[in-house]
Amino acid sequence: MSTAKSIMEITAAEWLAALQITQAEAPDAVIVEGSWWRQQRTDWRLSYLTDVEELPFPDIFAGSWKGKRVAYCCAYGAPRAVEIIHLFSQLGAKLAIQIGTCGGLQPQLNPGDIIVPTVAIARDGVAHLYGGREEVMSDPLWSENARSAVLERGINAHQGRHLTWSSIFAQDRRLIETWRLAGYLSVDMETATTLATAGYFGVPAVSMLAVWDDLIRGKSFLDSLEPDDQKALDASNQAVYEVALQLVEMVNTK
Repeated sequence: MSTAKSIMEITAAEWLAALQITQAEAPDAVIVEGSWWRQQRTDWRLSYLTDVEELPFPDIFAGSWKGKRVAYCCAYGAPRAVEIIHLFSQLGAKLAIQIGTCGGLQPQLNPGDIIVPTVAIARDGVAHLYGGREEVMSDPLWSENARSAVLERGINAHQGRHLTWSSIFAQDRRLIETWRLAGYLSVDMETATTLATAGYFGVPAVSMLAVWDDLIRGKSFLDSLEPDDQKALDASNQAVYEVALQLVEMVNTK
């Protein structure tokens, strides 16, 4: 019989050795961002941090923010996001944060509004592997902290039911209308998996997503935005990360 381990059986000590860090150097919080624009996002986000290093696994970075260690990865889609959240949750991160953009599914939403899901409907094909059921809850306290911080910046923040879907391409008008009628505020590709995976390890998790696609009006990221809408989206893409860092400051490392 083989004695080889599966990935799920690898211990925290073994991950630390693979990452070439000590437990004291393990990140206090992990931030994942779903985006095609990996290099642009990575350069932008890491510019806020000090003592930045790329860990032995490609595209996974650690840095410092006001005395806290932060892991960051631009992780597009649930199959990649799960790896990052699994890894740092197992290593003792005390908060997992999902940021990125999403498609709006309700008429009251505008580009640049920020969604802070209270619950994510898991249709991504990954969340259920970590005990995620049909609905995966965000941490209510951290979500309220995030919503309040967004509002303090003068940006519209919406809380409610959010959908995580498996592909940005595989969504037609019929599906979008079904989602709208179901009352889902928005759709992305990572949130349910981030929440479920962090929850599997007992780590609180929150998501903040800037509305980009206006799906019920048939507008995708390929469509140009009006100048004011583009300005609002740019501000929100900045805000979700800066608020994420505000949350990191609140993490209790004692």
